[in-house]
Amino acid sequence: MGMADDKEKRVQQFLNLNRNETKGRLKIYVGMSAGVGKTYRMLQEAHNLLRNGKNLKVGYIETHGRKETQELVEGLPVIPRREVFYKGKKLDELDVQAILLLQPEVVIVDELAHSNIPGSKNEKRWQDVMDILDARIDVITAVNIQHIESINEDVKVITGIEVQERIPDKILQIADEVVNIDLTADELITRLKEGKIYDHSKVQSALQNFFQPDKILQLRELALKEVAGQVERKVDYQITARQTPFRHDRFLACISSNHEVAQKIIRKTARLASYYNSQWYVLYVQTTKEADDKISLAAQRHLINNFKNATELGAEVIRKKQENVAHAIIETTEEKNITTICIGKPHLNLFQIILRTGVFNQLLKTLSKNNIDIIILS
Repeated sequence: MGMADDKEKRVQQFLNLNRNETKGRLKIYVGMSAGVGKTYRMLQEAHNLLRNGKNLKVGYIETHGRKETQELVEGLPVIPRREVFYKGKKLDELDVQAILLLQPEVVIVDELAHSNIPGSKNEKRWQDVMDILDARIDVITAVNIQHIESINEDVKVITGIEVQERIPDKILQIADEVVNIDLTADELITRLKEGKIYDHSKVQSALQNFFQPDKILQLRELALKEVAGQVERKVDYQITARQTPFRHDRFLACISSNHEVAQKIIRKTARLASYYNSQWYVLYVQTTKEADDKISLAAQRHLINNFKNATELGAEVIRKKQENVAHAIIETTEEKNITTICIGKPHLNLFQIILRTGVFNQLLKTLSKNNIDIIILS
């Protein structure tokens, strides 16, 4: 009795979430790894919403051949997948057009970090989800912690694997609800051994690689922290921010054509902007030393990639051609009312040059006069 009541209450909470009339609501189930039960929970919720008279459709579900999960799909209205041929193979994709035409109230979309087949309208499934939300359709979706852009480095340190399919942090920010599906390492390993996550043939190698207790423990901590952080930020943003205006309103990340450093600055600034729910910009100042014909094609390609990555993470990219980097920074802070500047350590040698020119003093004066904070990222 208590469990059923609890489920009904959760469904009601979802139905009662603040309605943003112009967009659908987004609920994301986050887990520390495959097999914690995200898809299962989404399907349970789908049945509950249907019982509550909701017009619900399953847009895309990945059962991974798991028996309990497959059984839960029965009785749910599923939108057939879009069949696509790519390199001679028949593949299935989420049929966004069908969802937009059918206009259900709620749609279930699994595997949020999935990359679409080349030639699709959107490169990534999270972009499909944005299109669905824009059509005022609610979306319930799921993702593993290792696919979140700004946590990617941490996951690589823990697991030794760099995950290629990633979603920008802003997806979590715009979510109305983020739910962590938590399991202890023991429970997860037991499920794995019982063949509930992967085929029995894959269990041994999984136990030796990804599913080691210490790795799971660290990933679990990451997942818990991330979801707690999202909730904390929502409280900050929706409740506290009304009483105290934020200092870190607008971040400016200053990058050079140094790919590695630029990547780190972008990722860390994205994380800060996400934490403070702030707008942020990326500034690249192209001096004659960095003119297109002076830097290598690889460097140019990296630069374009960094711009693209920054845009996906929610930044506005500003490019200026100027000899005096400090002047360009001063200009941009005034144009965009920047409150916080983020630079990387290697810019310090750049600052030694600036120091000799007296422009640095002007930069510092401008920063202190306008109460602008400067953060030097390691």
